[in-house]
Amino acid sequence: MGHHHDDFRLHTPEFRELNKKLDRRQFLTKTTLGLGAMALGSLYGANKLFGASQQGPVKAAGMTSDADMQEEILRALPHFAPKAKRVVFLFMSGGPSQFETFDYKPKLADMFGQDLPDSVRQGQRLTGMSANQSSLPIAPSIYKFGRYGKSNTPVSELMPYTAKVVDELCIIKSLYTDAINHDPAITFFQTGNQLPGRPCIGSWISYGLGSDNHNLPTFISLISKNGNGQPLYSRLWGSGFLPSKYEGVQFRGGKDPVLFLNNPEGYDGADRQQMLQYLKELNDVQQSAYADPEIESRMAQYEMAYRMQTSVPEVMDVSKESEEVFELYGPDSRNPGTYAANCLLARKLLQKDVKFVQLYHQGWDQHGGLPGGIKNQCKNTDQGTAALIMDLKRTGLLEDTLVIWGGEFGRTVYSQGQLTPTNYGRDHHPRCFTMWMAGAGVKPGISFGETDDFSYNITQNPVHVHDFQATMMHLMGIDHERLTYKFQGRRFRLTDVHGHVVKDILS
Repeated sequence: MGHHHDDFRLHTPEFRELNKKLDRRQFLTKTTLGLGAMALGSLYGANKLFGASQQGPVKAAGMTSDADMQEEILRALPHFAPKAKRVVFLFMSGGPSQFETFDYKPKLADMFGQDLPDSVRQGQRLTGMSANQSSLPIAPSIYKFGRYGKSNTPVSELMPYTAKVVDELCIIKSLYTDAINHDPAITFFQTGNQLPGRPCIGSWISYGLGSDNHNLPTFISLISKNGNGQPLYSRLWGSGFLPSKYEGVQFRGGKDPVLFLNNPEGYDGADRQQMLQYLKELNDVQQSAYADPEIESRMAQYEMAYRMQTSVPEVMDVSKESEEVFELYGPDSRNPGTYAANCLLARKLLQKDVKFVQLYHQGWDQHGGLPGGIKNQCKNTDQGTAALIMDLKRTGLLEDTLVIWGGEFGRTVYSQGQLTPTNYGRDHHPRCFTMWMAGAGVKPGISFGETDDFSYNITQNPVHVHDFQATMMHLMGIDHERLTYKFQGRRFRLTDVHGHVVKDILS
């Protein structure tokens, strides 16, 4: 190291300066708060003034601190034996149409062009995009459905590969959400609230359950390249008010899978560990002065980045995969950053015990030209999705991995804009939509929930987004009501004050 730990502090002016901390006179001189700050300090404790995480007035003697209470919450986890050790969430951003995928409505064929009955719509809210239409003409899907598997489940002809694994799927046709537009709906799905600022699902899991692999992030986000449609924001895999070490790390296709992870040109990284040690000592002094939890988070991230310099190139290298694997995932799987390549990469990450892997695939928002648009989307995703299920099963991972597929809402039975026998569009529909789960802890080969003949309203077993979130956490061994985090004086949780575990789909 060159210097002994203590010598280094004594002989470095920066350390000496920091070590002085803030004495009473410096504090009163340097703040504009003066006596007001003293009064505030007596109420809140000086540590709060320097950005500490604890909220609210200082506890009286004998009371457990918020930090102790957080520790207690985490010590209790998991609350019961988890069925799933890891999750891969295939998020179809934009809202896939249930009519062209899984929710088969044969009676619509005879109703082409008829106006949606008022008795079905029941005055429900429309988006600004179709609210001004003079009529809402019914658009039956132009694509055929077949029945597949021992479960005899209807699946669209657009998904021939998914049809082959349908006996592994638990298809939920009765999801519903609160939001009718993309940004609030996707934010709601990921964080439990329509407004930005809350931690996302993966961050809650990372915070609650920790890591099973010291050398890779607990939560990794993958986005199909060349995506078009609704924008995706990094806050969808962000940690909100949780410490930032719990946020998702985005992996990209290509030579720089994690930004800024590679050494700069001309630097071999030989003294990286020594540099990190000095940095840690500086941060230790800062931590003792200011007690800011983000200092610890930042250090944890630097150290993780150092370990990832070895682990990431290894996990991103698919050159050792067999020809059969590439054939299983399809030709796109050789092209880094495509959906199929990300599905293959997801399997590798899950094998390395990454706890939460999230794939985003944009482009399901078909307000017009839906028949062509959705055909293309299915072509780009169907084989990769089915291959992931088969690959996880083949490697024995499916029994303790939860796979989830779906978007933020469904689509309307009526056409947005002009309807022709071969062309139509569909608007956003939050009242009912279809998702599926597979793998650890869910019943395979079943359909759950029903919608009316127009897939407009739910007729049986409604599943709210919060119910879905509660069920997913339950499968990970978490009681969604007990995993909380105190922020701004309130205990927050992913499911807010809602959510029930959907016990009928559990195996």
